[in-house]
Order: sequence, then C-alpha cells, then structure tokens
Amino acid sequence: MAFMAVLESDLRALSAEARRRYPAVKDAAEHAILKLRTLSSPSEISHNEDIVRIFLLACEVKTVKLSVIGLSCLQNLLSHDAVAPSILNEILPTLKDHAEMPDESVQLKTLQTILIIFQSRLHPESEVNNVYMLVFTVCTRENMAQALGICLHLLENNRSSDNVRNTAAATFRQAVALVFDHVVHAESLPAGKFSSGSYISRTSSVTGDVSRSMNNAELEHNFTSGKPSLIRETKTSVGKLGLRLLEDLTALAAGGSACWLRVSSLQRTFALDILEFILSNYVAMFKILVSYEQVLQHQICSLLMTSLRTNYELEGEVGKPYFRRLVLRSVSHIIRLYSSSLITECEVFLSMLIKLTFLDLPLWHRILVLEILRGFCVEARTLRILFQNFDMHPKNTNVVEGMVKALAQVVSSIQFLETSEESLAAVAGMFSSKAKGIEWSLDNDASNAAVLVASEAHAISLAIEGLLGVVFTVASLTDEAVDAGDLESPRCDYVPSAKCTGKTAVLCISMVGSLWLTILDALSLILARSQGESILLEILKGYQAFTQACGVLHAVEPLNSFLASLCKFTINFPNEVERRSVLQSPGSKRSDLISDQRESIVLTPKNVQALRTLFNISHRLHNVLGPSWVLVLETLSALDRAIHSPHATTQEVSTSVPRLTRESSGQYSDFCILSSLNSQLFESSALMHISAVKSLLSALCQLSHQCMVETSSGFGPSTNQKIGSISFSVERMISILVNNLQRVQPLWDQVIGHFLELADNSNPHLRNMALDALDQSICAVLGSEQFEDHTISRSQDNSQDVGSKETELSLLESAAISPLRVLYSSSQSIDVCAGSLKILLHVLERCGEKLRYSWSNILELLRSVADASEKDLVTLGFQGLRVIMNDGLSTIPPDCLIVCIDVTGAYGAQKTELNISLTAIGLLWTTTDFIVKGLLRGSAEEKEKGIVEVNSVPNKMNGQKREEQTDSISNDINSHSPSITLVDRDKLIISVFSLLQNLGADERPEVRNSAIRTLFQILGGHGQKLSKSMWEDCLWNFIFPTLDRASHMAATSSKDEWQGKELGIRGGKAVHMLIHHSRNTAQKQWDETLVLVLGGIARLLRSFFPFLRTLNNFWSGWEALLLFIKDSIFSGSKEVSLAAINCLQTTVLGHCSKGNLPMPYLVSVLDVYEVLQKSPNYSGSTTNKVKQEVLHGLGELYVQAKRMFDDHMYTRLLAIISLAIKQTVTTSDNSEAEFGNVPHVLRTVLEVLPMLCPAEHLSSMWLILLRELLRYLPGPDSPSQSEEEEAGQASTSDHIPDVHMKMKYETPNVTASATVQKAEVTSPTSGSASAATVNIPSYLFAEKLILVLVDLMLQAPAVEKHIIFPEVIQSLGRSMTTRRDNPDGSLWRLAVEGFNRILVDDVCKVAVDFGPDSKISKPSRLRIWKEVADVYEIFLVGYCGHALPSNSLSSVTLKDDESLEMTIVNILGEEILKPPIDAPIEILQRLVSTLDRCASRTCSLPVETVELMPLHCSRFSLKCLQTLFSLSSFNDEAGNWSLTRSEVSKIVIMVLMTRCECILNRFLLDEKDVGKYGSLCKQNFKY
Repeated sequence: MAFMAVLESDLRALSAEARRRYPAVKDAAEHAILKLRTLSSPSEISHNEDIVRIFLLACEVKTVKLSVIGLSCLQNLLSHDAVAPSILNEILPTLKDHAEMPDESVQLKTLQTILIIFQSRLHPESEVNNVYMLVFTVCTRENMAQALGICLHLLENNRSSDNVRNTAAATFRQAVALVFDHVVHAESLPAGKFSSGSYISRTSSVTGDVSRSMNNAELEHNFTSGKPSLIRETKTSVGKLGLRLLEDLTALAAGGSACWLRVSSLQRTFALDILEFILSNYVAMFKILVSYEQVLQHQICSLLMTSLRTNYELEGEVGKPYFRRLVLRSVSHIIRLYSSSLITECEVFLSMLIKLTFLDLPLWHRILVLEILRGFCVEARTLRILFQNFDMHPKNTNVVEGMVKALAQVVSSIQFLETSEESLAAVAGMFSSKAKGIEWSLDNDASNAAVLVASEAHAISLAIEGLLGVVFTVASLTDEAVDAGDLESPRCDYVPSAKCTGKTAVLCISMVGSLWLTILDALSLILARSQGESILLEILKGYQAFTQACGVLHAVEPLNSFLASLCKFTINFPNEVERRSVLQSPGSKRSDLISDQRESIVLTPKNVQALRTLFNISHRLHNVLGPSWVLVLETLSALDRAIHSPHATTQEVSTSVPRLTRESSGQYSDFCILSSLNSQLFESSALMHISAVKSLLSALCQLSHQCMVETSSGFGPSTNQKIGSISFSVERMISILVNNLQRVQPLWDQVIGHFLELADNSNPHLRNMALDALDQSICAVLGSEQFEDHTISRSQDNSQDVGSKETELSLLESAAISPLRVLYSSSQSIDVCAGSLKILLHVLERCGEKLRYSWSNILELLRSVADASEKDLVTLGFQGLRVIMNDGLSTIPPDCLIVCIDVTGAYGAQKTELNISLTAIGLLWTTTDFIVKGLLRGSAEEKEKGIVEVNSVPNKMNGQKREEQTDSISNDINSHSPSITLVDRDKLIISVFSLLQNLGADERPEVRNSAIRTLFQILGGHGQKLSKSMWEDCLWNFIFPTLDRASHMAATSSKDEWQGKELGIRGGKAVHMLIHHSRNTAQKQWDETLVLVLGGIARLLRSFFPFLRTLNNFWSGWEALLLFIKDSIFSGSKEVSLAAINCLQTTVLGHCSKGNLPMPYLVSVLDVYEVLQKSPNYSGSTTNKVKQEVLHGLGELYVQAKRMFDDHMYTRLLAIISLAIKQTVTTSDNSEAEFGNVPHVLRTVLEVLPMLCPAEHLSSMWLILLRELLRYLPGPDSPSQSEEEEAGQASTSDHIPDVHMKMKYETPNVTASATVQKAEVTSPTSGSASAATVNIPSYLFAEKLILVLVDLMLQAPAVEKHIIFPEVIQSLGRSMTTRRDNPDGSLWRLAVEGFNRILVDDVCKVAVDFGPDSKISKPSRLRIWKEVADVYEIFLVGYCGHALPSNSLSSVTLKDDESLEMTIVNILGEEILKPPIDAPIEILQRLVSTLDRCASRTCSLPVETVELMPLHCSRFSLKCLQTLFSLSSFNDEAGNWSLTRSEVSKIVIMVLMTRCECILNRFLLDEKDVGKYGSLCKQNFKY
C-alpha cells in the first residue's frame, strides 16, 4: 500500500542522511526497513514500537535534517494511527526538546506534530463504537498541559519568529477547540454552535441584519425550546480537564498565571480572545454544567466588569483598542447568550455600556460601544429577551429603553457639532457605501480633522442603524405575533374592542409604548436634515415598518405621530410667512413674485420617497388606519394639487415648464408614478373590509368638510387650494364607489349624503363638482354588472335567492335614483335643479335598459318638471322623457306605462316651449306603436272570446300583408316588452287618445294641429289592431267630438287680425313679424284645424270604411258627417268646404271601384251634392271653387261607380251639372268673357263632361246627355215633342230602354226611392234651358262645348246616335251660320270641323254598314240626309265664297278660312257623293245642286261687279266646278264604282249639260252685242 511505501522511502532517506556521521541511526533505519517488510498494516506497526523508536532516535541527534525527517515520519505515523498510546510519554519530551531548538523549521514541525497528536486516533479498535479517543484520554493531565505548554512557550518566546508565533497561536486555539469539543461529546451536551466566534458582520442594510438575526434566532430558539436536562455537575474527567483549562485561560486573561498549564504570564489579549471564542461557541457547556457556569459568573464576568471600567487611566495592553474591542465583544456574547441566566451581571454590563456612551471617551472607544449596542438592536431575539427580562420586569432596569435613548442622544448630538453639515454628508456617504457593499471601520485613533469627521459620522451611523434595528425588530416581532395568531392581520377587519392577549403581542405593544417617542424624534431629525438617497431609504423603511407595526398593534398615538411626521416630509408648500415676506420685498415686480410663488412647489427625491412610503403604509394598513386616514388624505390631497399644477416641478428641473412638455419628459416619471400610486390606493379599496372603506370615506368627508368651512371665508390662493382638496375628496369617493360596486349599498348613503351637502353649498364651483360626482356615481352604480347578472339569473333561476336578490337590487336602485328627486325638490338653485335633470338624462341614456324598480320615482320627477316655469328645466326634463319613450319603453313595468303616457301629455300641454309640445305629441305616437306592436300576437283564448280585429274581416281590406310585416317587426319587441294584457292595452290606447283629444283643443294652433294629425295617424296606422268596441269608443268619444269642437271653435273664434311676434323697434315703432293672410286670425287658424280633422276622417273612411260599416249606429254617424259636410259647403271657408268635399269624395271613390260602397251611401252622397241645386243664391269666388270640386267629384264618382248608377241617378247627376252651368252663366259678371276666358266652373264642366259617357246599361241616357249639351249651342228652341215621338217611333223598342222605372233602396234608417218620368229623362232642365242659352254673353263656352259634343257624339251607340243625329246636325249648322255675325270667331270654324268629323267618321260608316238587317229605320236616315243637305245648302251657298269687309281679318285668317271652305267642298265631293251612301235621289240632287250654285255664283252677279270680286271667291267657285267635273268623270281603277256614284254622275252630267246650255245661250246673246262687254263674255265662256 502507499503508506508502507512512503514509510519505507522515509527510512531510506533517514539511512542515507545518517550514513556518515551517525552509523547507529543508519543501522537502525536499515533494520527497520527489513522489519517493515514483514508488516502489512498501520495497526501492526503500532504494536511494534521499533519503527517508532527509530524516528525518535533520529530526533535525539538534534540535527536539523534528521529532526525534520524524524518529525515528519512521526506525523505520518500519527496521522495513520500507527503509534501506540504508550509511546506518547516518549514523544512529548522529544517535542519539548525540539521546541528549544532555534531552527524555525524544526519549531514549525514541532507545532504541527502537537496538533496532529490532538487530532489523531490512538485506539483504532474503538472505531467500532465511533468513539474518537484522543491522546489525553489515556495520558495524564500533565501530558496535556505539557503539550499545550509547548505551544504557549513558542508563543511567548521572544526568540520565536512571527511565523512561529502565529502558528503557535493557531495551534493553541485549535487544540483548545478540540478539548472543549471532546468535553461536549463526553458530557453528552447538545451539539452545534449557535453563533460564530467573531462579531456578526453587517449586511448592506439594517433590514438585512435584522432578517439574518431572526434566522439565527430560530436555530437558538430550537435549542432553548428543546428543554435540555437540568443543570448538573461535571461527570467525566474530560469535563474536569476542560474546566481546568478554562480557569487557567481566565487567569491568564486577567493578567495572572496558569497553574495547570504552568505558564506564568501570557498576553491578555490572546487569552481574552480565546475566552471570547469559547463563550461564543460552547453555550450549552456553560448553561448545563454548574462548574462551568460558576466560572462564567464569578471569574469571567468579574474579569469583564473590571475590564469595562474606565474610571482609571487605562495603560498598557488594556488600553489598546483591540483589547477594548475583545472585552466588549465578550460582554456582548454574555448578554446575547447568557442574559437569561445571568440577569444581574447582564444588567450591570448593559448599564455600563449605556453609561459609556455618555462619557467623554475617545471616539474610537465610543464607536466600539455603539457597535455593540447596534448589534443588540439588530438582533431580534436578543432585543426581545432583554426587553422581557429587564424592561418588562418591574424590578429591573429598563435597559432597552436606555439603549434607545443613548442611541437617540448620539443622533441628536449632530445638532451641536461644529461640523454638523459635513458629518451629515459623511453619514449619508457611509450609508451609500454600505448599500454598495463597502464597510467602513475604524482601527486607529483619530488624528486629523477628516478622520474626526468620519469617526463622528461613523458613530452617528451606528446609532441610526441601532435605532432602525429596534424599529425593524419591533416590526419583525409584530409579524411573528401575527403569524402566531396573537394579533389580527392588517388584512382582517379592524375591531376596536379586540384586545391583544398573546405574549409576543403584549411584548410588541410594550416596546412600542416605551420607545416610539424617542425613536421618532431621532429619525425625524435625521430625515429632516439629511439628503442622501441611501440613508433616506433606510429611515423611510424604518418609518414604514414602525408605522405598520403600530397599525397592527392598534397603537393609535404612535401611529398618528409617525404618520404626521412622515407627511411633513412629503410636499413642501411655502407657508404664509414666506409668501408675505416675498410679497413685501420691494425689489421685484408683483407678476414676477406671483410667478415665483407658483413655481415654489418642488418635489425633492426625499419628498418622492416619503410619498412612496406613505403609499406603502396606506396599502398595508388600509384596514386598520381608521381615523388616521385623515392625515394620509391631507397629504394625498396636496400631492394631487401638485400633480395637476402646471407649475409643479421635480428638483432636477430648475424652471417651470409647460405641462405638455413635462408629461412627455422622462424627468417627470416621478409624477406619473406618484399619480398612479395615488389612484391605485383608492382602487385597492375593493380589497378592504367594508368597515375600513367606511372609515376611509369618513376621512374623505371630514377633509372635505374642513375645506368647505374654510372656503366660505373668501377667495384667493388658499381658497383655491381648499377647493382642490374638496375636489380630491370627491374624486376619491367616486373612485371608491366605482371599485366597490358589488357592495356599494352600505357605502351609498354616506357618499351621496356628502355630495348632496356639497350641492347645497353657495359656491357654484362646489355645486358643479357635486353634480358631476352624483352623475358619475349614479351611472356607475346603475351600470354595474350586478344589474346585468341579475337580469340573466332571473331568467334562468327561480329559487328563493332570486327573491332576496330582487329585494336588494330594488333597494339599491331606489337609493340611487332618490337623490335626484331630493336634489330637485329641495334646492332653490336653478343650476342645481338643471344639474339633477342632466344626471337623470345621463342615467336614462346609459343605464335605462337596466332600470326595473325606480320608474315611478323617475316619472314622478319628470312630471313635476313639466309644470316648471323655467324653459331650461322643462327642456332637460323632456330630454329625459324622450329617451324613455324612444329607447326605454321595453323596460318600463306595465303599471308605469300609463304614468309615462300621462307625463308625456303633461309635456305636450306645457306652454313654456312649443317644440317640446310638438315632440311630446310625436312621442305619444311612438308609445302607441310600442303598445300595439308589443301585442301583435294575441292569444287564442282572446280570439275565442270574440275580440275581432279589423284585419279579421275577410275581403274587406288589404291589411294582411301589412299585418305580416308588423308581426315580423314585433318579434324582437315581444321578447323584451313587458307583459300587457289586452285590457291594459285598450286602457293605454284610450289614455293616449284622450291626451291627444285634449291637446287637439289647445289654444296654440301648432300643438292642436299636431295632436289631431297624430290622433288620426295612430288610428290609420294601427286601426286594424283595434277591436270593434275600441273603434266605437274612438268614433263617438274622440273623432266626432273632436270634429264638433273644431267646428264650434271655427265658428265662434275671433276674426280680428293678429299681429306677429314683435321683432324690435324701428323709428319709435314696433316691428312685427309678418303673418300670412290665410292665418292671421283665430278663426282662420281653427279653420286649418278643422281641415285637418276632416282630412283625418277621410283617411280613416278610406282605409276602414268596410269595417266601420259593421259598427253599431255607424249610419247615424255617417248622416251626421254628411250634415256637417253640407253645412261646411254652405257656410264654411274655402279650405273647410274643400276639405269637406274631399272627405266625402275620397271615401266614395276609394270604395266604389272595389264594390264596398252600398247604394244607400252612394245616394246619400248625391243628396249632399244636390245642395247646390237647392241653393240658387249660393255664389262667390269661394263658391266657384267649391262648385269646381263638386263637379270634379261628380265626374270621378260616376267614373268609379257607373255600374251602380241607374237612369234616375244619372238624371240627377246631369241636373246638378246643368244647374251649375246655369248658375254660372246667370251670375257671371262677364269679366272673364271680356278677356276671352271661360269661367272656371264652366271649364270644370267641360273637363267633367267627357267623363259622363253613359254605361251600357244607361244607353238611353245618351239622348239626355247630348240634348243637354245641345241646349248650350246657338239656335232656336228645342225640337217639338212630336218630332221626338216621331224619332222614338222610328227606332226599335229594343234599343230604347223603358224610362218608366222605379227603384227602392233600403238602409238601416232611411229608404230612398226615385221615379223617373219620360219627360224628365228627355230634358232634366228644359224649363230653364232657354234662359240659359240666351244669357250666354259670347260663344266662348259653345266653342269649347262643340269639341266635347263631337267627341261624345262619336262615342254614342249607333241607335242613340242616329236618333240624336239630326238635332246635332241642326245645332252644328246653326253654329256654322254664326260666321256672318262673327266672322273672326272660332265657333263656326269648330262647328265646321265637327260637322266634317261627324259626316266622315259616322255617316259614311253607317252608310257602308247599312243593310237590310239594320235596325235603323229609313225614315231616320232620310231625316239625317235632309238635315245634312240643309246644312250644306245653307252654309255653302249662303256663307262660303262671299266677299267680306276689308281689313276685318288678317291674311293668315283669310287663308285658313279659304282652306276650310275648300275642305268642306272636298269632303262633300270626295267623302259624301263618291262613296256608296243611302241618301235618296232628291238628297243627291240637292247636294249636286248646291255645288252647282256655288260654282255658278259669279254668273248671277252683275257684270260691272265681277271684276270687283276677291280672288278667293273665284277660287271657291272654281273648286265647286272642279268637284262637279270630278263627280262626272269615270275612274274605276279602285273598283269602288257603285250605283250611288252612277246616280250622282247622272245628276252632275245633267247639271253640267244644263249649265252648258245656259252658257251657249248666253254666248249667242253676247254675240249680238259686241262691245265693251265682249271680252267678259269670252271669259265667261271660258269658265
């Protein structure tokens, strides 16, 4: 093995070294090598002493090389347990001899060997029991003393080198440790060391020191709480041996001699260092073994007490700093570790230490004492034990309080130092260095000023750290009490009556009570005067820790004091004295002073850190601050003002900068952080207990109250600051409410009560602030999720929890809305009332769909606003109502809908603002839409009960599609609308109608007109959804009463003209707005209203007439309406009359074509129109317009209902029109005729006549119609009765219907009958026709009538046409003859054109179609041809081709007239005579003769006048002659040559032959008389 090889190598080296001078050693080494080869393990070597002795032999030579080799080999053997215990008696003397050798290497080898002896195992067989037996267990005390003595000898030997001394000291220290370790093991004491032998090093912060001390305290607590065995005596010899060693060390430390160690003297410092090591590492030995405790109490404590005394001059080693440090550290170990057993001694030590701080000692000495005291303060366990054993014991001294006061006095001494500022800077620097991990220490006495300042700063730093240690210890112990359950956590609810009963809690309370004032004075002094970042952070941490501990312990006075002190360091506002001094200084302008004053708010780093600390404290203690919140809030209010001040800066910015620049700069991150912390503090109120939140709110109210009282005194900067504080309080209250919405009810009254009080303040700014706060608070609460969640849960859950939740939400919602009513009703300020209404408007806009329980209060408030006299209030109230009506009807409970309708009516009736009234009426319409659409889907049960809607009447209305559309629209409404029964619906609708009816009687025209429009629009839009009973109520209770009232007011209102609104004054006179003449009187305004009523009734009748006819007593209502219409036509204004006619007309026209108008109703309409016939004195411009409307109505009525007309009704229709013509003609003032215009009524007649073509079943009426028209053309009286009878006999009876008819119409209340006699049918106005015709002043009407007559004639049936044809031809002929009297008129021309049209389009066609089976008799045809021949003969011969007076007509007119003459001749020749016609020969002869007479007209004139004839006359004659020749010529290319044509040609030829004969005879006569007329004869011959 390696050990054996190494040992053999060492023996060979020994043999080689001793080969020359020491052969004996050489031989022994070689012998040992041989012997070694026979051994195989260290244990075999230990039983063979020869090998060990070889090395001892080498050492006895005492040469350096051999001694070193020998000692090294001995160390190797000892380390491998290859030496028997018995050989130690030989080894120790050898080592002692080598210690005397001067060689350093030998001395060091000696010390190494001694240490290995103490560490070696000399009995390997005992390893089975894991018992390590040291050499001194088998040797005598003298051997141990001898081994330790060798170390001390080398230590104290003056000839020893420093290296040897240091090694000797270390060896001795390790040997002592091994000795006492074995004592602990042998005495079965608890193992472990509870603290290091050196003084506890400092961390980078006091909190770190306290935390580490707490961890160490846990280990020591585990030992002490284990309850070791009772104190006992030393049982083993090892224990006694250690006791002897301890006593000798104590004696040596005291300057005496060690008997057992046989040492006369030793450095006291070294001995004291060894004692300090033993005291700090073997605590169990002193606490359990009585003998050791006695040595500690009587010897060691006595030694330390003597060493601590400074009442004598310290000389020599005792006065050295290192010795003093060792003494103090030993004392500190005794106090820390043995204070529980050494009460008196520790009390003496502590008193002496405290006293030392007040003595005039060297600065380094004081620093050493302060380091010890600081150590006590930062060790939580030590401080706790000391306070329990001394301060809390009534018989003992308050040593902890004394320590704290001593440290505080050291801190306060900085005020009296000449170099206080430098010292403060040095203290700050030391804390900064410590924060960076750099420790500052003092090893030598101060020798210069710089070191003096540093030393003073070091002492102060230690004192500050000590005080902070106490603070953090109290905080740590408080946390421990909280963890143990002795104290309630600050997160728990604060219970003022709760008492602290736990041991740790009582300790903490006592510590706080006795120490807080001293600590606060010292820390506040340093915090006020120091500027270093690190020291500020440490002190502020102490503030925070102690304040939090006070809060947890419910120590109100210390808590408030620390908070007040901390708040002083947060924000620096210039006080009034500073401001006055600045303002009173004469050196600057006032503007500059004000600017500087604004810029005086500067946040230093100290302020920022203090504010952060305050925020931390507030967050930690929010549940326990209680009344102390006021201190915090005052500071936070000042911070809020600084944050929002445009002139506030941080210390880094020297000048004021704009706010925008400040916010965008990184230098102002502190502002952002502080603002965020300020907001987060109140946002975290959601984590507070409800009592804590109430306390916070109470503090905010208190702060606001204080400022309110101060603001009432005046104005100025201070007042603005107070308002800022109130604003801060209000904003934070809102923030608390917003963050506690789920539990807002307990907080609501407190917050809202304060807001209401603010709203009642005289300061307008505060009132506005309160209103804004109320707005935000109420909207936040009502808009919270709990209302939405409840809506969902209510639809999904039917449990009892829903009921309780319902009640809770009902109370909350009512509480949220009730302040608005209180505010509006109790405030005398219009602004406040308006503000409350604005809040209500915002609530309705944002949260209206969530409201459930407060609608009655809201509507009551809005109702009271409607009666206000202020326009602004009414406007705001109505805006809220409009939101409800437009968006919130689906959420209103059914029982509140009628209230909502009443409120809307109240706004409609108010007189303050017209537009509001008009809009309110529109909202009533919206409400009705909601009510009706919300109930479109009625239940089957309701339908079975007989609730019939209008759209259920089949084939009466086209409302089915509309209903389907409305159903689809209302699906969404039904899902959200309240449940309303049909009875409730009817009640609501009746309420709306009643309001509209009342508004329809309003004195303001705009309001009543809008109400009436809305009433009828509602009925028109939703009438199909109303039942019969509802319709009956509407008719008799609303519609007809509205009509009656409007009619009455129109008849009784004033006719005095109004003046418009006064716009101003000009030239001393008032200037008024112009009013249109149609609306400038009350009567005209009511006429307009009446027109609207009639229009509405017309729309209803047009839409619902089939349904309305099924209602009870509708006929009586119809009669009443007709009676009103008659009265309106007689006595109403123009607008009313026209509206009445339109009402009647639209009803009839709308339903006649559909067959929905029964005959009685049609007859009743004609009865109304006959009012014109019965009132011959009814005239005027208005009357003419009415007549026109009536005539138009008659025409349209006949067009739509012609199938319903019989002969009697048609005759009545014509009678009305004829009477209208007569009245117009007889009453006309000829003013229009003078200007060539037909009167308007006659124009209307002309427009209506084409519409009156009789239907097929009224063919006999054609004769009446055409004869009636012929009466108004020029000519003699009507044909005789015999001629009519002859015409009647000429036609067949099949086509002339019997006019002796009688019809009877039965109605519910009336029976109409009519009998038409033949004479009546023949001429409905025969008695007055003559007068009518004679009194027409001109042919204007006849000119227009001819065109109508011709058109109607062309449309008449064949039979009736041929009956009336002769009369028409006669009348046209008479009109044609008016050419002579009125050649420039149009009547004869139109008659000619009509005549031509009739002949061409009718006579010729009838002639072509005439056959043997024709039902038209030949006599009637003969009569027609006779009339035609008469007309041609009269007009062509008498009125065509004649000379006219010169300059009577223009050339254009003459040309047109000539063309017309040519046309009529051409038609006669080409259209009459050439086609095959049924005219008899005599008629043909007359027609040809007429042409001949026109062609030979110049022959009959005297010769002297021929040359004077106009050219057109010659051309006309020539045309006639050419026509004759055309008729006589034969041209059968078209194949239309007929018998009639042949006859005509014969007649023409005969006429021409006769004419030729006449000409020849005349020629012969002329031949005889040749003269001046010869040429003329030749010319005639040429013709």
